[in-house]
Amino acid sequence: MSRTISLERIRTDGWFERFGENIRSFHTLCEVLGENFFAFALIAGARVSSLMIDRFNPDHSLVEFTFGAAEDTNAEMERLTVMEFRQRLVSTLLAPEPDGPEAKDIGDDLEALQKHIGMRSLLLAPLYGYGLKDLLVDGDSSKLRIEKPGANQEVPVAQFRERLLDHVREELDKVVDRQGGTAIDLKNVDEAEKAAAADDWDKVVNLLESWPMPLAIYWRTPEGQSLPEQARQRIAEGLGLLGTACAKLGNEVQGEEVLRLAVQYAQDGKAAADIFLRLGKMFLEGERWGEAIGPLRRARALGSKPSEVLPDIARAFIARDRAFAAFAFVLEAEEKGMKGDVVADLRKRVKEKLGDDLGKLESLLAG
Repeated sequence: MSRTISLERIRTDGWFERFGENIRSFHTLCEVLGENFFAFALIAGARVSSLMIDRFNPDHSLVEFTFGAAEDTNAEMERLTVMEFRQRLVSTLLAPEPDGPEAKDIGDDLEALQKHIGMRSLLLAPLYGYGLKDLLVDGDSSKLRIEKPGANQEVPVAQFRERLLDHVREELDKVVDRQGGTAIDLKNVDEAEKAAAADDWDKVVNLLESWPMPLAIYWRTPEGQSLPEQARQRIAEGLGLLGTACAKLGNEVQGEEVLRLAVQYAQDGKAAADIFLRLGKMFLEGERWGEAIGPLRRARALGSKPSEVLPDIARAFIARDRAFAAFAFVLEAEEKGMKGDVVADLRKRVKEKLGDDLGKLESLLAG
């Protein structure tokens, strides 16, 4: 006999984010351990009691933790480096889960349903974008109907468990491959600049992707705040390249986070105009017109070339139906000697929006 059991009552979408709303140290733990590894710790039952952060190499930071329930006062305190802790977590998650009841014995018992799928799998699934919709039971066999952007699938429960564990293994492989590459080598910025000039954004990411986490931590330290100006600006330039690369490769959210970190390092230094320009242009490419105006105007105030920023500010104002403001920047571009199709097209678009009012405005300005 076959039947379909809705999993709506046991779906765990967003559990990790909701947990973070109530934990004061959530963001620090995510930065040091890695977001998914902190989630792994919660799933595996590891309770982190303290972090001793190595500001220059976060993977060598020390984690004090226990395994077991919060009320277990006899749990042994352990201490490992971040990398060793990650390995321990993955080893724990890869251990076989106890078998739940067979498909034919589930009935309407929610606990039996959870155990059949596996609590570990229910919590891992949303970390990798899987939405669990239904359990399809046919005699002794069962399949999960899962939702993932772009496709819905039906996968046997055992096969889906293995798929999730493959993701866990891959997570560890990625950080092992990256280990030793978290040092901030400013020479990488030279290579990244060459790659960016050739539109090789993948190479930019490969060169600089290990920078944001240690630099975000380092910035909060006295050493980070007193970093020599030249080094600070070069770090900002590297982060600027990485932020643009992330956005170009389709990860605008990460690109914005990296560029905002670059702003912190740049302050009002020589790299600042370029960072704000990159942030503004990223918003323009994402058609976030209103958000683009502020960074672009800041870039202009900090010394960006008029040809790089004035047309973009005008374009953003036109998209926001603020044609009078856009016209002011079109005029400024013309006064700076800018000619050609770009400025002509902007003037045409302003005229379309203002109509006869444009002629009156020009006459008033000429008078």
